[in-house]
Amino acid sequence: MNTRREESQDRAIVKIAAHLPDLIVYGDFSPERPSVDYFDGVLMFVDISGFTAMTEKFSTAMYMDRGAEQLVEILNHYISAIVEKVLIFGGDILKFAGDALLALWKVERRQLKNIITVVIKCSLEIHGLFETQESEEDLDVRVKIGLAAGHITMLVFGDESRNYFLVTGQAVHDVRLAQNMAQMNDVILSPNCWQLCDRSMIEIERIPDQRAVKVNFLKPPSTFNFDEFFTKCMTFMDYYPSGNHKNLLRLACMLESDPELELSLQKYVMESILKQIDDKQLRGYLSELRPVTIMFVNLMFKDQDKAEVIGSAIQDACVHINSVLRVFRGQINKVFMFDKGCSFLCVFGFPGEKAPDEVTHALESAVDIFDFCSQVHKIHTVSIGVASGIVFCGIVGHSVRHEYTVIGQKVNIAARMMMYYPGIVTCDSVTYSGSNLPAYFFKELPKKVMKGVADSGPVYQCLGLNEKVMFGMAYLICNRNEGYPLLGRDKEIKYFMCSMKEFLMSNCSRVLMYEGLSGYGKSQILMEIEYLAQGENHRTIAIGLTKISFHQNFNTIQILMANVLGLDTCKHYKERQTNLQNKVKALLDEKFHCLLNDIFHVQFPISREVSKMSTSRKQKQLEALFMKILEQTVKEERIIFIIDEGQFIDPASWAFMEKLIRSVPVFIIMSLSPFIEIPCAAASAIMKNRNTTYVTLGAMQPKDIRNKVCLDLNVRGIPKELDTYLVEGSCGIPFYCEELLKNLDHHRVLVFQAVESEEKINVTWNNLFRNFAMPTEEFKMFAFGYNKGNEEVCNLTSDVRLKNLSPPASLKEISLVQLDSMSLSHQMLVRCAAITGLTFTTELLFEILPCWNMKMMINALATLVESNVFDCFRNRKELQMALKQNTTSFEVNYRSLSLRPTEGMALGEEEELRELESEVIECHIIRFCRPMMQKTAYELWLKDQKKAMHLKCARFLEENARRCDHCRSGDFIPFHHFTVDIRLNTLDLDTIRKMARFHGFQTEEEITFSRIETLKKSEGFSGNPSFEEVREKILTFFDIVITRMRTSEEDITPLENCQCEEIVEIVIIPLAHHFLALGENNKALYYFLEIASAYLILGDNYMAYIYLNEGERMLKTLKKEKSWSKTFESATFYTLKGQTHVEKNRHFHYINQNQQAQESSPPGKKRLAQLYQQTTCFSLLWQIYSLNYFFHYKYYSHLAAMMQVNAALETQDDFQIIKAYLDYSLHHHLAGYQGTWFKYEIMAIEHIFNLPEKRKSIEIVTYVAHALSYIKLLMGDLDLAIDLGSRAHKMWALLQNPDKHCLVLCWLSKSLFLKNRYKQLIQVLGWLWDLSVAEEHIFSKAFFYFICLDIMLYSGFVYRTFEECLEFVYQNEDNRILKFQSGILLGLYSCVAIWYARLQEWDNFQVFSNKAKSLVSRRTPTALYCVSICRYMEGQVLYLQKKIEEQSENAQDIGVDILKNLESLMAQNTTGPVFYPRLYHLMAYVFILMGDGQNCNLFLNTALQLCETQGNVLEKCWLNMSKEWWYSSSELTEDQWLQTVLNLPSWEKVVSGKVNMQDIQKNKFLMRVNILDNPF
Repeated sequence: MNTRREESQDRAIVKIAAHLPDLIVYGDFSPERPSVDYFDGVLMFVDISGFTAMTEKFSTAMYMDRGAEQLVEILNHYISAIVEKVLIFGGDILKFAGDALLALWKVERRQLKNIITVVIKCSLEIHGLFETQESEEDLDVRVKIGLAAGHITMLVFGDESRNYFLVTGQAVHDVRLAQNMAQMNDVILSPNCWQLCDRSMIEIERIPDQRAVKVNFLKPPSTFNFDEFFTKCMTFMDYYPSGNHKNLLRLACMLESDPELELSLQKYVMESILKQIDDKQLRGYLSELRPVTIMFVNLMFKDQDKAEVIGSAIQDACVHINSVLRVFRGQINKVFMFDKGCSFLCVFGFPGEKAPDEVTHALESAVDIFDFCSQVHKIHTVSIGVASGIVFCGIVGHSVRHEYTVIGQKVNIAARMMMYYPGIVTCDSVTYSGSNLPAYFFKELPKKVMKGVADSGPVYQCLGLNEKVMFGMAYLICNRNEGYPLLGRDKEIKYFMCSMKEFLMSNCSRVLMYEGLSGYGKSQILMEIEYLAQGENHRTIAIGLTKISFHQNFNTIQILMANVLGLDTCKHYKERQTNLQNKVKALLDEKFHCLLNDIFHVQFPISREVSKMSTSRKQKQLEALFMKILEQTVKEERIIFIIDEGQFIDPASWAFMEKLIRSVPVFIIMSLSPFIEIPCAAASAIMKNRNTTYVTLGAMQPKDIRNKVCLDLNVRGIPKELDTYLVEGSCGIPFYCEELLKNLDHHRVLVFQAVESEEKINVTWNNLFRNFAMPTEEFKMFAFGYNKGNEEVCNLTSDVRLKNLSPPASLKEISLVQLDSMSLSHQMLVRCAAITGLTFTTELLFEILPCWNMKMMINALATLVESNVFDCFRNRKELQMALKQNTTSFEVNYRSLSLRPTEGMALGEEEELRELESEVIECHIIRFCRPMMQKTAYELWLKDQKKAMHLKCARFLEENARRCDHCRSGDFIPFHHFTVDIRLNTLDLDTIRKMARFHGFQTEEEITFSRIETLKKSEGFSGNPSFEEVREKILTFFDIVITRMRTSEEDITPLENCQCEEIVEIVIIPLAHHFLALGENNKALYYFLEIASAYLILGDNYMAYIYLNEGERMLKTLKKEKSWSKTFESATFYTLKGQTHVEKNRHFHYINQNQQAQESSPPGKKRLAQLYQQTTCFSLLWQIYSLNYFFHYKYYSHLAAMMQVNAALETQDDFQIIKAYLDYSLHHHLAGYQGTWFKYEIMAIEHIFNLPEKRKSIEIVTYVAHALSYIKLLMGDLDLAIDLGSRAHKMWALLQNPDKHCLVLCWLSKSLFLKNRYKQLIQVLGWLWDLSVAEEHIFSKAFFYFICLDIMLYSGFVYRTFEECLEFVYQNEDNRILKFQSGILLGLYSCVAIWYARLQEWDNFQVFSNKAKSLVSRRTPTALYCVSICRYMEGQVLYLQKKIEEQSENAQDIGVDILKNLESLMAQNTTGPVFYPRLYHLMAYVFILMGDGQNCNLFLNTALQLCETQGNVLEKCWLNMSKEWWYSSSELTEDQWLQTVLNLPSWEKVVSGKVNMQDIQKNKFLMRVNILDNPF
């Protein structure tokens, strides 16, 4: 039985019947329209309060996770309970009207008495439903019920495609009145119902001054059995389920297939509902919060009581309304009849029916319907209310009886305007402003207090869309603002300047056309052009058109000529007439003056000659006259016509302009949206004219959007997160940017605060990345010069999640228009893609598309790429390049296009589509062109559907959520997946073994075997080898490895580069967000930590910081959970946090977490995961403790380094052990323990000698070469550092690891720089530049410019100019990676500061010195920080010299502070000996400045000895020059360094031999000596 019922529910006829009452399903109506039927019955009208307010609450919700699905659940929770009660008690739901419903019990008149009792019982039980239920979403749901009984008339009407029905008569009028009298939880009986009921059964309460009564309760006699009474009553109901169907709620659930009946019923249901029933893919597709335009049409009749009389009027009105709506994709949703006449609820913008210019279409329809219905016989008054906004559109009711309806405040407003402003067409302020019609088409009406509407805002009367042109009202809509520059449109203005120059210099016409979609800022460009076009010898006439202009013949020329003739300022027709007579008397015979009557609304007497003219003859005469007027005018002054919204130019005006530009030299500039249809012949001719420049507008660039936001908000900077959100969300479209900002302001997430100086900011984790996106330098000069005193920045409230924000209604509407214009299959694809995120792969999309084959998907994607819904990319680099720059404006030459041969044009589109299909197949990465489309499409899904789709995505993605094959797969956090059970897919044993092998984890047998092999082939150092022996052996070993890598046939070098970054962005980040959407916070945390670790490996600390914050949010949600895996995740979080940024307290926290984890330490792989985290943590700890020179910190540092070695040995992992040995060696190296560091270095080297020849081993060997070259550089062994670095460079190149390759080249260049090996240095810098450009490696590029600045400052020649270096600093100082790698910025700022200090440009020095100073406190235990802090201290020493020269009072204090800081740097264990010569050099200079020659000489000699030992040729040369200079009697000239700078040769001159290598050594800066008056 159940199976049969389920089968019946799947039948189309049953689904259609669920939308209709039994009255229609089982009705037998005449095919004539209208048809009338009469019967008796009881009516129940139920009004449910609270839903409209709830709809408003949801429609204005801030985030995407509060949408239609929750609303549907809550609405139907209540409404279905009411429907169920009505059906159980035998009622038939006639209509759902928003949050109300009308039910009918159709019976013979003699049964009314008993049925009224049944209906009262039903009503009381409905009230009982809501007395006990707790409200949801703060919703206080209460019902008011009115009952009426008596004669009822049903009217069926419609046209060939749609049928409608309504019930009318006194009973319908009475039930509405009864419900209006009811208070919350009341049941009111109409007078007639009270007369017909069994009064003995009902306890009532009289209502003062009314014949209607209120029911208190039923009072049956004690012997009364309601069940028997009810069963008897139901025998009189024709379609009440009984017998075998007694358990059904509704008999229509069991309808058998009947094609004829199905066809008949379909006519009563909206087309979009039928589509949903046909297409099972789109189940739930129609329920959504959606921006629509509501139109209520009310018809009042002269004789409303007779259905036969008003039926024909309703029929005529309905047919016309349907015909008008069909043109503009509107639909009649409901028709009902109450005391106020017959009302049609019409909706524009239902799902699948969204169209451009919806609001304008609605007003056009309203005026058309009003005009027609006002002429229909028997209709007394027509009233129409139009309102626009977000409402709930969806299926409301029960599974067996429901309807598609609209609920929301805008529905109420439209209905109230219709009632309170009878006899006119009214609209709300949103419709008024959204119509883009001129203000003179409307009239603001006095405000009225309307029932149920707290504040409707201004109400306007629409006067009609065919008004006469009102001269002087067609100017450009906006005015130019002096304080608001036209941003990012230099190229577009240049087009104008060139065309203007050509026009003024020639005697030919020029046409300049700007085409762009709505929102691109076309009007702003024309306003700027109007301003720039002002001049003495020419006249500018600027007008703005509207949609109405297109339908009015010769309208554009009429407006332009009115301006030429000066009629636009005339207030009366007589004044216009006088002006015209004066202007045309010499050109036109007086008897033809009346030709101007219609076009200029004047009243010249009509002559006999003109009265006999045909319309076409009159038009020709008029055109000839206008041509003469313009010919005469241009002789006196040149004319420039500026036309906004040129797509609305009417065909007659296009034709006239086409003749005009051939006959009279004028300059026409216009903006227009793309033509929807093929333009008329005249418009095409103008576009193809040789003197026409046709420009397709591109989007604004990201920097211009940033400038715009800062200007709009009047701030000096915005958070990087907000900048990204607006740049990405707006796609460079100004209107989108404005709407997004308004939305943020509406939700109060923007916070404004005073600019804090960097020095005052205490750096913590939460403000670690206070990265504000600043406007461009050129913009700052204009904007902040204009808005003086503005010292604020914009910030975001702490709890806002920009990614999850729901799109503004206006942008959602634009997306819906595009979405609804697609086929259903394309809509489905876009909606599925929206679940995957903004960027996705074709593989993932194919996985989640229901019942699609690959060919279908590729074809659909190609079409959607062509429609600019999607972009496709071959790889991540292509995607990143596209995101950096929006498409710019470009010129389209329609003339050359038109001259191409037309053969094969029909095949052109198909061929283009095939090419696109091929491109889509090649490009596996797809991205939404506009994020708003993705967000809009995402919101269309219902909650359960979203979850199912997210689960599909997660299952697919987790198979690839690991490191790339180049990196041997595995987790980014070693053995991470063994510690946490996060996988959705089950794993078989082989898969687990494979994953273990990816991590290098071996079985016992494998370990034993490898140990035996190791013993056999071990060939370490014997005895106590010397440094030279070790050097020779290790370099030889590396040379052998390089040769083997180049010649080996085995797979020891990878075939492609690392793909980890693409995997992170395309797989793991989306996967984390899918788990978030599924509510799987522990899985989301796992992947957020993986992402953070991945970004640290990739060198992007900012992104690591961002995702660690996401992880922290997850940890807080899981804080109550106690488990080993949770403790491990927490400890991992703090370790990653420490790797992102040095923060001591957090490492102590990690140790505590680690100890907790160790207490219950599990065996095997989980223990390995813990050990890996411990080694990382200890490595960080010893480096952190090394930053402090107190003894106990040095002890802690030693302890941490030793514990790192112990933990690494326990892992049995070669890489961890070797890394720990090298770290331990470096620690002792820096601490000065020679024997220990040498021992552990040898142990690391011996270990690599014993490694098997596999790719992983080769990578470890390369790492050792890289690490040793870095260590040797730090320790000052420059020759060995160069030898090792050169080999590491070759090996990383062969291993195709660009990140590591870049880093080794950076430090290799530093070693060569100190050795003065310039040819090799320049060669390495060339490699570094090429690699950094190819890989877009910003850190390497920054290091490249750092070395270039060093070359100019210390080497005596120019490789890249100072200006180029400075430009790089300006352009990239806000780069997120460089901000986190603050050492490189510290170095760049300090070098620029030194440059300006040497040139005595102290203002510029202070700017960059202060920028550097803000980064000094961010101490990191790295060589980069050391070399950069040395540069910073050099700048401070030069500043001290200035202070001494100025005889400043605090010069001595400054000197003492500098010496303390220099000594502190020397004492730190992180400062390598390679930096000592420079530090000693600076200390010597400070001492001589302060008059202490003895210490000066001591430090100079110490520095020289160190240079000799290290082979530091650069510093040695400079030290000798300083020593000679400081102790000589010569004096420097003021501009000595300036002269040196002007004579610095370029590298090209050096390498060509034009400059002697010895001479450039002399181009050193000689530090001036001004001894302090009061020395020590």
